[in-house]
Amino acid sequence: MRGFGLGALIWAAGLALPLALDSSWVSIAAFFAIYAITALSEDVILGRAGMFDMGHAVYFGIGAYVTAILNTTLNVPILLTLPLAMLLAAAAGALLSAPLIRLRGDYLLVATIGFNAIFVLAMQNDPGGITGGSDGITGIGVPSLFGLQLESQSAMFWLDWVALGAVLLVMRNLDRCEFGRALRYLKQDELAAGTLGVDARKVKTLAFALGAALAGLAGTLFAVQLSTVSPSSFVFTESVTLFAIVIVGGQGSIPGVLLGTALMFVVPQIFRGLAEYRYFVFGIAMVAVMVLRPQGLLPRRRVVT
Repeated sequence: MRGFGLGALIWAAGLALPLALDSSWVSIAAFFAIYAITALSEDVILGRAGMFDMGHAVYFGIGAYVTAILNTTLNVPILLTLPLAMLLAAAAGALLSAPLIRLRGDYLLVATIGFNAIFVLAMQNDPGGITGGSDGITGIGVPSLFGLQLESQSAMFWLDWVALGAVLLVMRNLDRCEFGRALRYLKQDELAAGTLGVDARKVKTLAFALGAALAGLAGTLFAVQLSTVSPSSFVFTESVTLFAIVIVGGQGSIPGVLLGTALMFVVPQIFRGLAEYRYFVFGIAMVAVMVLRPQGLLPRRRVVT
């Protein structure tokens, strides 16, 4: 409870960032919120269910493209596209998990990499003439809330920050609910979990669906933040980055995932001269963590249920 109170206080203090920072840093903070949501969604599958998902950018991309297509072709308001983006991403996660949940370790890793490659190629080939091919989709509108256009960078940050707060509540409750406990049992010992009545197939499918839905949410926010989407934003390296964030920060650890996201997307902005080397530096950090601190920088604490 003490940790929750401190986290809530830090989140509330974050609402004041637009009052203290210039627009460029507010934009960076907005992207931190978006990628933190995406990394937390990866953590559902990797950190809590223990399944090696190296194609998570697929669900991130589905959310972004659903919003972009609906808004630019059918003029659907941004916030109305959000539930459908999450639903379709969740459906894709559940559907793709069907052939995956029987796989383990390296086999699962390779299969998810393949799905990521297929998704990028499909978007580049512009199926049905609706994805814009390699150029992507431009001209995505801005969200409107009660008739108020959220056009400023500060307004967009607050939208992203509130969404992050909602996802953090979901993740906290996941730690304490029956489904969350089932995920922990499966990760520790699938055979033993089965003897306790855990339906491994059902739980794994739900984990993929939940993780994909949260990634779809982040995808919508990402599309709106940039006002454009293209296949290059959802390539394999993005999935690797999300995977690495969870590993480096700490599997199943909310503070760890947030720290990993900050190290990947915020710290390079402080040392701008080194920003182009962030993948190199983060790769070294990942190797070092795996050797010296395999549980991550901020490992998960034991959950009392």
